[in-house]
Amino acid sequence: MAINLRPVDVALIGLGAANGVAVLPLARAGLRIAALEAGAWMKPGDFKPDEIRNNVRHQVTTGRKVAGEIPTFRTSPDEIARPAAQYHNMMNAVGGTSIHYYANHWRFSPWDFRARSETIRRYGAGALPAGTTLEDWPLTYEDLEPFYDITEYEIGVSGKAGNLKGAIDPAGNVFEGPRQREYPMPPLRSTDFTELVTAAARSVGFHAHMSPAAINTREYGGRPGCVYHGYCDTGGCHIGAKNSTAVSTIPAAMKTKNLTIFEYAHVTRIVTDAHDRASGVLYIRDGKEYFQPAKAVLLGSYAYENSRLLLLSKSKAFPTGLANRHGQVGRHFITHWASRDRVALFPRDLNLWYGAMGQAIMVNDWADDNFDHAGLGFIGGAGMQVSHEIHPIAAASMPTFGKTPRTWGSAWKHFVHENASRWTGVFIQCNTLPYENTWLDLDFEVKDPLGDPVCRITSGPKDNERRAAAFVAAKAEAWLRAAGAIEVITPPGAGAPPKLSNHAAGGTRMGDNPETNVVDRWGFAHEVPNLGIVGASVMGTHGARNPTGTVQALAWRTADRLVKNWKSIAG
Repeated sequence: MAINLRPVDVALIGLGAANGVAVLPLARAGLRIAALEAGAWMKPGDFKPDEIRNNVRHQVTTGRKVAGEIPTFRTSPDEIARPAAQYHNMMNAVGGTSIHYYANHWRFSPWDFRARSETIRRYGAGALPAGTTLEDWPLTYEDLEPFYDITEYEIGVSGKAGNLKGAIDPAGNVFEGPRQREYPMPPLRSTDFTELVTAAARSVGFHAHMSPAAINTREYGGRPGCVYHGYCDTGGCHIGAKNSTAVSTIPAAMKTKNLTIFEYAHVTRIVTDAHDRASGVLYIRDGKEYFQPAKAVLLGSYAYENSRLLLLSKSKAFPTGLANRHGQVGRHFITHWASRDRVALFPRDLNLWYGAMGQAIMVNDWADDNFDHAGLGFIGGAGMQVSHEIHPIAAASMPTFGKTPRTWGSAWKHFVHENASRWTGVFIQCNTLPYENTWLDLDFEVKDPLGDPVCRITSGPKDNERRAAAFVAAKAEAWLRAAGAIEVITPPGAGAPPKLSNHAAGGTRMGDNPETNVVDRWGFAHEVPNLGIVGASVMGTHGARNPTGTVQALAWRTADRLVKNWKSIAG
């Protein structure tokens, strides 16, 4: 029997990048909150400049729940699903993956929210990819802009506006939607390398600019500016300059005294009552089962786990999974197509050892609908990014550009010694759409340590994204050549869709039609009105850039809706 706990107003499942933001407006409104997190708090001393610990052994975490439920993967229902990876790239901790992510902090383009209708308007319905389940989002960029604004200021984002109330500034992203305010802080500092690739991009007509990042460039929120020590990649920040929710919005919520965090709480089910309303959450902690009653529940795990937990939460009223009467949980899943599609060797040292991965130069000319797609055979495109921060082991794994056998030996050692600091690549991220051949469900052949099936990813081919990636890769090569590269190659595996994505999205899509979507335009389940879902799982498309900024803006919007409509939603 589960141990019944004192009821609260809101139970949060997960306290990472999404719920770590949603918690702040809830707490400020005076709601009593129980946050159930599978990991625990991390301390500054937990973040070490150690490539083996951070990047090889993936030890930047406080809980191992995620390691026991790695999804399986297949390309069609005819295949036997295999483990998608040796380790899960998400983490369990208060603050979640916002602790060890690269801190790129983008807004999506206005086109992302209207990709279907804008494609039909400009190119005709025949331009939509075969098999896509694409719908317009039920909100526009303009609807989300105030929430982009508030989360950027609450978390702390550095950058340069490219469109300030309609005024275009080429120092920023000239393709972005209009914003009401400048970023809270100026961009991360430039270097010889960033100036080199910026000038090269502009020489071939590209609009290059510094990526916005959730990293302090000066004192902000009581935390210092970045010291550029070079271990942002999959590592936490020991001085708190990288603005994860663990150092920004969660501590701010705790100051209200309305938030209680339960560490190492492994949530197993969401429970509903006889009226199709969420009544609370079951979780296991220290080998004991607890039931946390709540008037409302916000599910804010990673995309795989959001769908999985709903599918596991079966009942007489929901025999195929919670909020799944129309079979939409797990559907419209999107894996962000991203890779270093061009890698280049330069005749001189690039000095990329220090800095942050978010200290990057971005080109958006070939993303979204920023160029004419007529006759190209695809819609959308990709953002292109080059960045700082490389470590010795990663550098030694460099391609040899056909100049020496890629094996252990004196010739290989000499080549790496001479060239490890002379290579880099362009990271390409595609606009990615949902398809009928891509979804999440449960794999009853593979169980987690508690005996529950893990999530299974089915992801079929996507010709639209493959063509877009190939098109933009050619632009990446032109960029690298203009910067002085003497060799440019396509690395092995480039252009392949990920099996286990850092930027997984969809599975609990947002939309007005309950027959094709799980949550409504505010993020609340159509079939369970007091169950909110936050995170990338509610997104209907994937932008050509990192999703965290959009995830957090949506999370604040859902929490704001709950606060302003508490009586009607929570009963």
